[in-house]
Amino acid sequence: MDASDSALYATLLKEAPGGLAFFDGDLCCRKANDALATLLRVPVRDLQQRRPAEVLPKALATAFETALRTVLAEDRPLSDPDLVVPAAPAERAGEAQAVATATEERILACTWLPARGPGGERLGAVLTALDVTERRRAEEVIRRKEQRYRSLVEASAQVVWVAAPDGGVIDDAPEWRAITGQARDDYDAGGWMAVVHPEDRPRIEAAWRECVAENQVFETNYRIRTKSGTYRHFDVRAVPIRQGDEVIEWVGANTDVTGQREAEEMRGRLTEQLSAAALRTARLQQATSMLAEALTVSQVVQVITEVGRSAIGADYSAVALLDDDKLRLSIVTPSQPGTEAEARPPARDDIKVADQTVMSVAVRESRPFLAEHPDSLRIQLGRDEKELFAQHPEERAWVGLPLLAAGAPIGALRFSFTRPREITEEERVFLEALAGQCALAVERALLFEREHRTAEELQRSLLPSDLPQLPGMVLAARYNPATRHVQVGGDWYDVFRLPDDRLAVAVGDVMGKGVLAAAGMGRVRNALRALALNDPRPAAVLAGLDRLFSATEDEEQFTTVAYAVIDPETGRGAFSNAGHPPPLLISPDAPARVSTREPGTPLGWPSQRQQTSFSIETGNTVVFYSDGLVENRRRGVDAGLEELVATAADAPPEVVGDPERLVDFLVDRMLAGYEQVDDVTVLALHVPPKP
Repeated sequence: MDASDSALYATLLKEAPGGLAFFDGDLCCRKANDALATLLRVPVRDLQQRRPAEVLPKALATAFETALRTVLAEDRPLSDPDLVVPAAPAERAGEAQAVATATEERILACTWLPARGPGGERLGAVLTALDVTERRRAEEVIRRKEQRYRSLVEASAQVVWVAAPDGGVIDDAPEWRAITGQARDDYDAGGWMAVVHPEDRPRIEAAWRECVAENQVFETNYRIRTKSGTYRHFDVRAVPIRQGDEVIEWVGANTDVTGQREAEEMRGRLTEQLSAAALRTARLQQATSMLAEALTVSQVVQVITEVGRSAIGADYSAVALLDDDKLRLSIVTPSQPGTEAEARPPARDDIKVADQTVMSVAVRESRPFLAEHPDSLRIQLGRDEKELFAQHPEERAWVGLPLLAAGAPIGALRFSFTRPREITEEERVFLEALAGQCALAVERALLFEREHRTAEELQRSLLPSDLPQLPGMVLAARYNPATRHVQVGGDWYDVFRLPDDRLAVAVGDVMGKGVLAAAGMGRVRNALRALALNDPRPAAVLAGLDRLFSATEDEEQFTTVAYAVIDPETGRGAFSNAGHPPPLLISPDAPARVSTREPGTPLGWPSQRQQTSFSIETGNTVVFYSDGLVENRRRGVDAGLEELVATAADAPPEVVGDPERLVDFLVDRMLAGYEQVDDVTVLALHVPPKP
């Protein structure tokens, strides 16, 4: 080589930021630079003149040699697979490179090139390797965030679409096209406006143009033609997404409210029909009020059977719901608890829709089924008396009502009498109204239970599964969701180690219930972790959350956070509070008390965040909690804080010294005699006496 080639070769080996190596046809490494040796955590002297299997971990060596053989055999470059360098044991970290990441697993992006001599003969293969660990981790974080976003969108009942700043189509909306039956070209040409009902279109076009021109929120409702040719009612809300002062796109969400509209229209018609029957109307209103309090399917069934029996004097009742295949009806409950018929078993566990039964006929034909005496039942169903009355021989009259949601059956309601019974027109109208209310309540309860399961799974997945185990500090936590409305909320806590081995502790509360509150809690928790890892100072973290709220959250969102950073070895730390209840301090040598420092404003409210220093002395305990522990409908915050201090003062020494028992003690005592209407979160940190 001439001088320039030699200089180039030497510079590449010494100064190149990535790894370089040459392997001969026998897979032996003839030359490698220091950068590659550092990436592989193997000294250069050990790597050269050896095959990968002689110096590298088994899995890594296998990947190396597989790639080399492929390049040599096929005589082509290879750059697809990444190589994973496993984490090195702590005692080997100094041999590889004395840096903070020496013991971590690393990911290398490798390119293998066939090497040829001047005459074109194959000499071996050249490897170039770059450390892409941080890039891959960042890509994984982005992928997970996208998955969470998609899961939340799929879990909701809304159809999301995106439009250009001028209101035109820019992205496909497969879920929307699945509803409307639009082809991709049709959607690209006319978008959602193409399937708006002709009577609604002029109004919607004018409102949309005005909102786009003035960059205002677009919120309205209209009818949409579906792929079956029918029209359904949708509520829509679209907001402009800004980058600085410029709108870069519009994001909209459509919600199908056909069932609600049809229910409203039906209620209006039935109210007119029942205007002459004051007692029936009062009872129907009573049923509606009771159904508004019923959140689960079992509660709905209990209300319906009670109202139906009291209104028309039915002796037995049952509610059955269709299964997912629409082939069988499953009985939810046969009677009202506390009645004489409560101990009576259901006639059967489930009923085929194809069977000749009162509820099956009502579901198949989507109409009320009335049999005023046994002969009428026998004629309509074509079954003999022995088979008909095998389970309940005392029944002599029957009413079956379909439960319809958006025009489709979801189940059936059944009343029966022990004597022949003629159903008047007034009673029939009442029963149809009752069935309509029942259907709406059942549908709402099913949606509620599904949302509750989704929100609970989301919330619990975002809470820490385990608390850090520390030699000089003991931690314990409890999360009790409210049971009255069977809905989870936005209470949360988090404890994690910082890079300098200090402990970050956070407790927060996002206003609201259900998926939205749980999702908001997840955003705050993840943002707090990210900010803490960058600058863990409490005031800096809360100030960063303020900026996040101002940029991304609704103005009406109300969120509080208490955040502390603690050195577990000394018990010293710093604390900052954004509108959260003050921590409780328990000491064996002094009365229990709550912090008297100003709590500050909730997140997103203009405030100069302050932080204070503190120290948890040996034998002391600090308890963080949410407002559900001290506040309810019968007890204000101030009274609750006084009761909390008194309760802590009554705790026996063996309870105070055991955080697990302490959190249970506080929760049990503070909730005793009160109805829990809000989630309760408690986190205790205790510094035990040194042995």
